[in-house]
Amino acid sequence: MEQKTGAQILVESLLKENVEIAFGLPGGQTLPIFDAIHGSKLNFVLTRHEQAASHMADGYARSTGKPGVCIATSGPGATNIVTGLAAAYMDSVPMVAITGQVATNVIGQDAFQEADITGITRPVTKHNFLVKDVKDLARTIKEAFYIATTGRPGPVLVDIPIDVQRGICEFIYPEKIEIRSYKPTYEGHSGQIKKAVDIINNSERPVFYIGAGVIASNAEKEIIEISKKAGIPVTNTLLAVGAYPPDTNLSLGMLGMHGTFCANKAVQAADVIIAVGARFDDRCTGKVCDFAKKAEIIHIDIDPTAISKVVDVDIPVVGDAKTVLKEMSATIDKKERKDWIKTIDGWKAEHPLSYDRNDDKLHPQYVIEKISELTKGEAIIATEVGQHQMWSAQYYKAKYPRLFLSSGGLGAMGFGYPAGIGAKFGNPDKEVIVIAGDGSFQMNMQEMAVAILNDIDVKVAILNNQYLGNVRQWQEMFYGKRYSHSCLAKRKKCPKWCNTPSRDKCPVYVPDFVKWAESYGALGIRVTDKKDVVPALKKMLEAKASIVLDIWVEIEENIFPMVPVGASLDDIITRMNG
Repeated sequence: MEQKTGAQILVESLLKENVEIAFGLPGGQTLPIFDAIHGSKLNFVLTRHEQAASHMADGYARSTGKPGVCIATSGPGATNIVTGLAAAYMDSVPMVAITGQVATNVIGQDAFQEADITGITRPVTKHNFLVKDVKDLARTIKEAFYIATTGRPGPVLVDIPIDVQRGICEFIYPEKIEIRSYKPTYEGHSGQIKKAVDIINNSERPVFYIGAGVIASNAEKEIIEISKKAGIPVTNTLLAVGAYPPDTNLSLGMLGMHGTFCANKAVQAADVIIAVGARFDDRCTGKVCDFAKKAEIIHIDIDPTAISKVVDVDIPVVGDAKTVLKEMSATIDKKERKDWIKTIDGWKAEHPLSYDRNDDKLHPQYVIEKISELTKGEAIIATEVGQHQMWSAQYYKAKYPRLFLSSGGLGAMGFGYPAGIGAKFGNPDKEVIVIAGDGSFQMNMQEMAVAILNDIDVKVAILNNQYLGNVRQWQEMFYGKRYSHSCLAKRKKCPKWCNTPSRDKCPVYVPDFVKWAESYGALGIRVTDKKDVVPALKKMLEAKASIVLDIWVEIEENIFPMVPVGASLDDIITRMNG
């Protein structure tokens, strides 16, 4: 067999795993790896920050269903990807992160750029490895991809000391892998499935509550089939936007803190909740002891530790969502449930998602509605985190799964733009639009260089309200309008020559995203009037280039509906006056 260095073995192993692309930055402890990448068939994208590299790998994975890969050097390079790993871990995204490490003989001696990255990332990875012998490297990479992509997906980190990268051995890549202590369950227990079906067939007010696991297992067709057959309405989490057709009468929209009125009411009135691939996050349940008290709860999940972790369930079914739902579908009764649907239709009519569509103000919801209409819900949307994220989930009608990318569990600001770039690399023929707030966008805006230099057209729509909008809303509603350090602009002190402290007269006090975009070689367009929104969006969509729309929306617009923290879903606020 041919002798290869550890670095060469790593690159060859990635190619064996059909890795199409990797994101990251080189550094002192990864020089052998990057030397092996040079001239190889591995497509590597040089990012401007390691955190962005991990988010790009995440966006690539969410949008394609394939594992994302990022590479960083030791010490600060490795610690910079921790946020991206945590975001992927909480949202069950398959990723493999490769980090360089100081030589094995100096580990633990506080060597230059040493960090115990396996210890640091243990809580935010599905598993991690420190490779101490080059002979173990190929098998470790095989195990890393196996663990990342099977069962409940998640990120896996492989830490490779520089002497292991330089070590030499025969390259033998295992065809199959088997880990004695890791045996994901895919087939649901037939007895539990029968119990679940019996309860559903005898129910009057069932509700499907679907999460990211439905998308991960490609189970959206089974959800649609069962819901239509049995007349079961469907509510989704933030991460399951697009998993169920948004414009059907059985769609309730998103559940929880900023979910729809009808979704929250339906869950609280249901006699059966069928949770599929969802983890009963606190943003969905509200006050846990008051969650769906009238319902028997069926929970289908491939991760046994997720079941009854937050909410006690009546019928647990451990297994792959698609596999379990297929078995259930055959014996679920066909029903219309007209009375239940009529009740839900009443809630929809009583409190639809709304804002003032008739005034001349530039509402952020209007922008997202128009993006949805102009793209027909077929573009990939990557969001940053904040108010715009919730408005996007409410008003963007994603037609299919994997078209809505958002940091859910961690809520990582700075996620959206690099995630959108990663998604574009994975889906070069699809339109990718990043919907951002001016606060979140500034956290990784430097990655514009990646889009420009790689000639990919990722569009950005910044809903610019000059605030950390979500923080400002909470300060308004719960802290007596004491806006402590949530304003991103400076408007109180104007130069002597300026008589009007408004932002359109004093642009020096806010970031000029138009000039910034132009400095990178992109097109920047500022929009301050409602009538200019659609023409600007059309121009953005027609262009085959990176464009940044700096859209100055209403400063004090709030997200509604809203369930306050610690309140029951019954206590949903539909507007400011309650």
